[in-house]
Amino acid sequence: MPHRTVVPSQAVLAIIILSLIAAAPAPAGERDKVRKPRLGLRATPRFSFTPSTVLVTAELNGGDDAEEFYCPAVVWEWDDGGRSANESDCPPFQPGTPVERRFTAVHAYVRPGVYNVRVHMLRASRRLAMASATVTVRGMGDSPGE
Repeated sequence: MPHRTVVPSQAVLAIIILSLIAAAPAPAGERDKVRKPRLGLRATPRFSFTPSTVLVTAELNGGDDAEEFYCPAVVWEWDDGGRSANESDCPPFQPGTPVERRFTAVHAYVRPGVYNVRVHMLRASRRLAMASATVTVRGMGDSPGE
């Protein structure tokens, strides 16, 4: 009996090639790429009268839970000469450890003004992210047009 060679059709061959490509690992540069979260800041209330206590919430949105954003220092600049900082005491990072994504602080404004509150997220003295929010504080006798 003569020897027969079976040649797959072009469609079958294309499916085999595509499945091999899909199964191949991503190049090292793409595999290691970390999607950075975005830092947002909101203030409550945004408009008030003196004296005013404002709650600010900084939140990391999206991105990966990467070591870079694990246990950061958070510095609040209140735009009235005040500044606050928070550094956590965290255990060493382990892959799969969730990143804290919400940070809050409270600040009292005693003078009327428009304040640009800023939050800086730092790791080893290097700035990771910054966000800002505006707070308007009016005096009790201020009219809306002032």
